[in-house]
Amino acid sequence: PPGDSYGVLPRPCHALVLLNPQSGSGRALDDFQAVVQPMLAEADIATTVFVTERPHHAHEKVRDEDLSQWDTLVVVSGDGLLFEVVNGLMERPDWKEAMKKPLCILPGGSGNALAASINYYAGYDHVAKKKLLTNCTFILCKGLYTQMDLVSLSTASGKRFFSFLGFGWGFISDVDIDSEKYRWLGSARFTLGTLQCLAKLRVYQGRLSYLPMATEQGSSPAPRDPQAPVTNGRIPQPAGTEAPGSVPPDSLLVPLGQPVPAHWTVVPEEEFVLVYAIYQSHLGTNLLMAPAARLHDGCIHLFYMKAGISRVTLLKLFLAMSRGTHLDLNCPHLCYVPVRAFRLEPRVAAGIMTVDGEALACEPVQG
Repeated sequence: PPGDSYGVLPRPCHALVLLNPQSGSGRALDDFQAVVQPMLAEADIATTVFVTERPHHAHEKVRDEDLSQWDTLVVVSGDGLLFEVVNGLMERPDWKEAMKKPLCILPGGSGNALAASINYYAGYDHVAKKKLLTNCTFILCKGLYTQMDLVSLSTASGKRFFSFLGFGWGFISDVDIDSEKYRWLGSARFTLGTLQCLAKLRVYQGRLSYLPMATEQGSSPAPRDPQAPVTNGRIPQPAGTEAPGSVPPDSLLVPLGQPVPAHWTVVPEEEFVLVYAIYQSHLGTNLLMAPAARLHDGCIHLFYMKAGISRVTLLKLFLAMSRGTHLDLNCPHLCYVPVRAFRLEPRVAAGIMTVDGEALACEPVQG
């Protein structure tokens, strides 16, 4: 898009490929060898393939490895492996440098939301499966890269995550995690999961607060240091306690034990079917949730659905979401607001929370 600055990968280029052979329906390695490698060879991109053998394997690899020998890191998996890689990089003492290393996602999972989003930002037609893999490989072959926002999430138990896709609670997270047992179906697992969760539609109680996008300088996002990889950092420490190389401070947030600042908005309703804070356009290959989102817009696209919605209306919204037209239905139960920060405080620890598709214990969280 105009106004974005692009970098270009060198030629010849050396890529570290992190591949999860278990992801999706288990075809990632075959597809990589059949579809991706011939294209990369033609584009003068040499690959070192690292096949993960267990959870957190990629996290440890990128956290501890000397990355200087590679020009780019390529993740061939679903969104979960990229979440590991981003958080592994952010744990390095030299995270500021490490986060400048271009990252590429090639879809190999059942949930390929970031790959679908990048395909959308690049102006390509909506595609899935091998077509999406080919498009994303073509983007890597062209070698253009640009910046992407990360969101800092902090939980009441003191965990801190860096997230590139979204945070969810309620219906959508239930579908994501409940459908894990149908991984072999590929992306169809989400359709089946949606129907099952519709049958036992639950309501979640909690308080949702946010800092609206438009509170500062009219409606334009606040200017940011272009080097900073993170839009919102960590719970503020007393001045002078920041060690060099320590993770970025959470400039927009007060500690979770304190009430949100007065200029925040507190949602009057406290019963939800779902809350989802997404920072990319797609929630899945066939779910265009935030059509207005861009890679580097400094914005969290916050959706919440109030209790009282009928199953039929909910299903209609999900069907419309495949085309990104769900907001045109003007459903009074579905609210959408662009925000810079948010906080969610569940009344009881009920339901699963997810970050970038990975399950979290249910507890107060802010980002």
